[in-house]
Amino acid sequence: MKKKILVGLLAFIGLITTIKLAVIYFNANFNPYALSSFCSVNEFIDCDGIAKTTESQFLGIPLAYWGMFLYAFIFLMLFVDKLKNIKFLKFLEVFKNPLDYIASLGLISFLISMLLLFLSLFEIKKLCILCAFTYVINLFIGCVATDFKNGGFIKSIKQSFLDFKDALMIKKYLIAFSVVILIVSAFLSYTNVSMIFAPQVKNMRGMKEFIYAKSNKYKVSGNVLGSENPKVIVYVYSDYQCPICFAHNIMMHKLAKKIKGIQIVHKNLPLDNSCNVYMKNPMHDGACIDAKYAIASEKQGKFWEMNDILFLKKPKTEEEILGLVKNMGFNLEKLKADANSTETFEELQSQIEDSYKRGIEGTPATMINNNADIGLKPFDFFVEWVEKEIE
Repeated sequence: MKKKILVGLLAFIGLITTIKLAVIYFNANFNPYALSSFCSVNEFIDCDGIAKTTESQFLGIPLAYWGMFLYAFIFLMLFVDKLKNIKFLKFLEVFKNPLDYIASLGLISFLISMLLLFLSLFEIKKLCILCAFTYVINLFIGCVATDFKNGGFIKSIKQSFLDFKDALMIKKYLIAFSVVILIVSAFLSYTNVSMIFAPQVKNMRGMKEFIYAKSNKYKVSGNVLGSENPKVIVYVYSDYQCPICFAHNIMMHKLAKKIKGIQIVHKNLPLDNSCNVYMKNPMHDGACIDAKYAIASEKQGKFWEMNDILFLKKPKTEEEILGLVKNMGFNLEKLKADANSTETFEELQSQIEDSYKRGIEGTPATMINNNADIGLKPFDFFVEWVEKEIE
């Protein structure tokens, strides 16, 4: 009885903790107006940050929900001896050794927790203190429920397996178990495909092609990307040293290829204080010289060729740029002169000023009809946006 009381107390604490984690997960992924949770302290201790990652779910179900199910099942096992006497719950008689099942679940969930902790520390490089707290609870539950004097965890796991095997020998329970497995499998297939509970994973899937691209397979030549006489113009504010702008650039190329009647127009917003007076500290070193050469390349009708090589190689100096484009058909002397001209400098400053006047202070940014969106979004987001504007 003491064991059951202590296990029940630990399971209750675990259940409350996972409910709180579920709320944090919901706010992080579904509520854009939610404030930061109490356990998002800094860049490392950040529950909200972890909740937004693809690792915070399994088969489309948030890990917090799996935890809630675990603790609810443990509660069921604690009261199974009484519940099986109720007529419509008679099927619970198959659970003959509940403490062994709890011990096994505690051990298994703790081992899974250690894998999650490894991913958190070395892959995500963040720590969720509430998650870590449940890992400890799982270990305590397993240890409390285990009879170490009579075989310990090995005995509990072996007994759990034997009881499961015996239950499946009874035809009606085998059929019931098969039906449950089919229902659960269908539900998990739906959540894994739709990602209805995991929008961050759905978004990542929509961006994966572009984030992991090694080159731009949609690249074009000349100064025009898209239609010569567009119905909709998509303005892109970008920085050639921006880590995610390369992916956004490829996305815009695919957008122009997929949807007729639009044109993509590139605007420079280098987040580099060597030319951007709004930047007080060094950030994207080399972005200014890249932007100047991008502007200069238009005079030779080869803007998108220059755009592609700048995003792909991210050169930081004039020498690097000239070395990259020496075999691309440019008049290098003219290109260098144009890049360093007063006209190019004034054009770059004009584009920077225009960006900040429109409230665009980060990259990549996309603007259609004076409506701007900052950041990388799934490809379908831009398709729907453009199609709506065309209508």
